[in-house]
Amino acid sequence: MEDDFGAFMEKFELKLSSTIRSSLPLQGLTFAVKDIFDMEGFVTGFGNPDWARTHAPAKLTSFAVLAILNAGATCLGRTIMDEMAFSVNGKNKHYGTPTNPCVPDRVPGGSSSGSAVAVAAKIVDFSLGTDTGGSVRVPAAYCGIFGFRPSHGIVSTENIIPMAQSFDTVGWFARDIHTLTSIGDVLLQLPLEKNKQPTSILIPRDIFQMCNSSRDQMYQIMNASVEIIYGTQMIDNENLEGYICNKVPNIQKFYNKLQGKEETLQFLKVLEHVSRLLQRIEIKNNHEEWIKTTNPDFGPGIKERVASVLNEDFNDIDICYAIRAELRAALSNLLGENGILAIPTVFGPPPKLDMAASELNNFRARAFSLLPIAGLTGFCQISIPLGMHKNEPVSISLLAKHGSDKFLLNVAQELYATLTEQARTAWNSNQ
Repeated sequence: MEDDFGAFMEKFELKLSSTIRSSLPLQGLTFAVKDIFDMEGFVTGFGNPDWARTHAPAKLTSFAVLAILNAGATCLGRTIMDEMAFSVNGKNKHYGTPTNPCVPDRVPGGSSSGSAVAVAAKIVDFSLGTDTGGSVRVPAAYCGIFGFRPSHGIVSTENIIPMAQSFDTVGWFARDIHTLTSIGDVLLQLPLEKNKQPTSILIPRDIFQMCNSSRDQMYQIMNASVEIIYGTQMIDNENLEGYICNKVPNIQKFYNKLQGKEETLQFLKVLEHVSRLLQRIEIKNNHEEWIKTTNPDFGPGIKERVASVLNEDFNDIDICYAIRAELRAALSNLLGENGILAIPTVFGPPPKLDMAASELNNFRARAFSLLPIAGLTGFCQISIPLGMHKNEPVSISLLAKHGSDKFLLNVAQELYATLTEQARTAWNSNQ
């Protein structure tokens, strides 16, 4: 197997000289950067050689990279990503697919594939990625590491190639919760919230019942962990579908437009469509001119999605904006000041590398149906690895309202050891 697991576009060593490096918060740590962040003097390739060919080296370095360097960390290179960040599989026709160290016969997840693999393979201590529709959360879950998507707009995305600005966030990966939190201390321009405790932790029964099987017993694991750390009074198992459908009336209207009237309202399907449409109108506005002028060579899947974006009519865009506003208000009210929402990061394990395209599309539609919640609300989300079960990585996610990033990281720190202990207990009892 290759030494770097195919994670890197280019390797180098970059650190800022300082006479006080020993006192810097990230001193001694190494990191990698997704090939979407501008770094002065480097061509930002956006996962596609035609993009790299038609763009000059960056004149400025993005805020996140500069902040991490100023905090004492050393950058070891730029990592492979899916073309134009337009996939969550982790495959790249031009530069190869990074090998998932956790399950080598399965995809690493994308679009921040190389950044996740570099961390999972222990090549670097942490890495930077971006998350629009799941590009940090998915590879974190698939590679069995921590991934953090901050509240939208909290960390500057200036000098990062945009995909869909109202969804785009900087994100980061680490193998341990302490390092993940240390990066947050550097990047999150928010006050400390060390002593704040959650008022409730919503573990919606209906969402966890949608898992492919009971193999990971996440619902049991999450409930038991919260009871141990915070007590049973903290647990709320209210069904999320009923609440959202009641508080977001435009969901029913949009669902009827999609499928006609049906007995069961599949609200997650609506959120997926809404998220996709809102992202695609921004992608089109950002990149249509370059695509039509350059006629770039895109790989399978990317080529078809790009063509679909350019041909989209966006007739339903107004109702999508309405649903996003209603959902933000509804979930902010549900969680209140210090509430936490727990959900699976994805439904099921990473797909096999050789999975047929048609099968993969069906897999993606189900596996990624929970990702739009954070994207549409702008909430922060952390993906927490629970370990390996039946040779597959299992992760769970915690979300908190916009601006509660440090609070969320603190709650994750408090819960993590108990979550992994409860996971081992649950899985061993079934052997």
